[in-house]
Amino acid sequence: MLNKLVELINSNVPEAKAQHINAEIGTSSIQIEASAILKVAEFIKDNKELSFNVLEVISGVDFTEYIEVNYMFANFDVNAPRDLIIKLRVTGRVSPEVLSITSVYESANFQERECFDMLGVEFTNHPDPRRILCPDDWEGFPLRKDYMPPKYYNGMEIYPEHKMNIEDREFIVRQKEMIKQEKAAAKAKAAEAAVE
Repeated sequence: MLNKLVELINSNVPEAKAQHINAEIGTSSIQIEASAILKVAEFIKDNKELSFNVLEVISGVDFTEYIEVNYMFANFDVNAPRDLIIKLRVTGRVSPEVLSITSVYESANFQERECFDMLGVEFTNHPDPRRILCPDDWEGFPLRKDYMPPKYYNGMEIYPEHKMNIEDREFIVRQKEMIKQEKAAAKAKAAEAAVE
């Protein structure tokens, strides 16, 4: 289905430069040019061959070199249900921008706001472009890898030491160290067996 959809997108929205991304783990997807998301959304909602009439989720991931915005679409047709993930890369970290698809899928409204609030991706032409989870005067974007939370917000300490679960944090560090030691021991055992 994805190969057919890539062909349809590229023939109807050539600037999308759609590519089928075959995932070794997880769900395969289609990657497009960020500038084409609105036209692609219009196309996949209205085309007769493989339409997707529901936007389920918009999420984002900070890969440091770029921010990836993921759109999960579906069609709940009883006879031919299907789903689709479209991914796009936004390279400008200072003010990453993507066209809003709220004019095509109204459900994009809060989801785009959340993606802005957590990752700083601005959705051009969004009807209500403001934070949805953090206070309006919050500084930074919590899901970015370079995010450093403030020590205080409105006079309140953000991470008071007495409320931090230090034991759990230390356990994760100890667990990673144990895994490294197990791998090293297995490697040494394999080397020993190879010598014999």
